[in-house]
Amino acid sequence: MFTGIVEHLGKVASLDDLDRGRNLSIDAGPLAADASVGDSVAVNGVCLTVVSTDGDRLSFQAVGETLDRTNLGALQPGDSVNLERPVAASGRFDGHIVQGHVDGVGTVESVVADGDGRRMTISVPAPLRRYIAEKGSVAVDGVSLTVAGVTETGFEVALIPHTLAVTTLGARKPGDRVNIEVDVIAKYVERMLGAGL
Repeated sequence: MFTGIVEHLGKVASLDDLDRGRNLSIDAGPLAADASVGDSVAVNGVCLTVVSTDGDRLSFQAVGETLDRTNLGALQPGDSVNLERPVAASGRFDGHIVQGHVDGVGTVESVVADGDGRRMTISVPAPLRRYIAEKGSVAVDGVSLTVAGVTETGFEVALIPHTLAVTTLGARKPGDRVNIEVDVIAKYVERMLGAGL
């Protein structure tokens, strides 16, 4: 489990396409120091398993299902990625519950200056819109954010300068595709109500 608090802005070192999959090698900086094969790391909000390590470099394998449901298939060498290790049971819980199970891919519709920060509008697939609530939580490329407003096709978030500086969101522009994970609690509530509990 993750919290959506990005620990490091990594960089894609190399990509190798496989039959219905892809190997991703990422320069993970200080996060690589205590990483072992088999560990989980959230890469742009996608929970991936470390398959090999080499100094500051971590390698992951993404299967076709992952590439079909996320924006990882569009990555190119040199691209920046948000990295987060799972939260320790004894650690601080600063964001919200993020599973690393991306629900869909949204599209950045607009980015406008908002004081020292920016306001970003993101459209999401219709089936996800019912889980988006003003002042609720959402993960965008693995970043825990508060929904600032709900739109007809998605939602808006207000990004502070710190978030813009330490995550990929600072470089996002209209037309970019972003991984979306909605609040898991909302999905469970819907499931229970649908079952008549």
